[in-house]
Amino acid sequence: MSTLTTDSIKEATAPRPRFGWLITDSIAVSRRHLLKITRVPESLFFALIQPVMFVLLFAFVFGGAIDVGPGGAQAYREYLIPGILAQTVMFAVAGITVGITEDASKGIMDRFRSLPMRPGAVLTGHTLASLLQNILVIAILSITGLAVGWRINNGFSDAALAYFMFASFAYAITWVGAWIGLHMPNSEVAGTAGLAWIFPFTFASNIFTPVATMPEWLQPFVLWNPVSCLALAARQLFGNPTPLLGDSFPERYPVELSFAYCFLLLAIFAPLAVRAFKTRNK
Repeated sequence: MSTLTTDSIKEATAPRPRFGWLITDSIAVSRRHLLKITRVPESLFFALIQPVMFVLLFAFVFGGAIDVGPGGAQAYREYLIPGILAQTVMFAVAGITVGITEDASKGIMDRFRSLPMRPGAVLTGHTLASLLQNILVIAILSITGLAVGWRINNGFSDAALAYFMFASFAYAITWVGAWIGLHMPNSEVAGTAGLAWIFPFTFASNIFTPVATMPEWLQPFVLWNPVSCLALAARQLFGNPTPLLGDSFPERYPVELSFAYCFLLLAIFAPLAVRAFKTRNK
């Protein structure tokens, strides 16, 4: 039987670097959630099929009825796809809300808290796994858009910035979902709570129709809506139609405002979610 040496005891009890500890634990938790996706591929399938259905529905059913300027239905498809990408990023919050609540209700969060792990690593791992899934969804959705006539008309650098913006917003919004999920009693309630507040932001936006066609009392909300800023910023970066633009701040600086919303969401909800994780059921 082997015996512990003094050096091995010192190595086992030595303090771990905080930042390295956070990274390694986050990767381990993220790997756990990615393995869950491979074992239940139906969840990924339905996450992929919903935005594709939105593209096909609006591109071919409603596309001819919505005028965004010269070009007809083709112009509307180029107008639509960045909006659907923005909507897809927003709907990513629902999946992590349910996942966090399920883990919490099954006692998995309590097990994580009992382990020598950085508290933020559990939620960081969750959000990173959700981000990777969202990147795959965005890639599939982009291919679908290209198939129905959407085109990237600006250079590679602008397109890369647009996709980086989508990924940044997707990561930021998952922290909102993590915070909501930690306050829900069960997955059924989490499924409703994760979606209910999203609909006003996605449908009262410029995703499907230009802001100027909406009632004047609604336009200020739509203009400052983070989803509208994200969709408009993507249209400008991709070189897609941006009809009926005014001279308001969100319409002149949508890219800068979209990144500002990303940083603001992270700054607010990441600390709140970590705090909720530490204090849940205490």
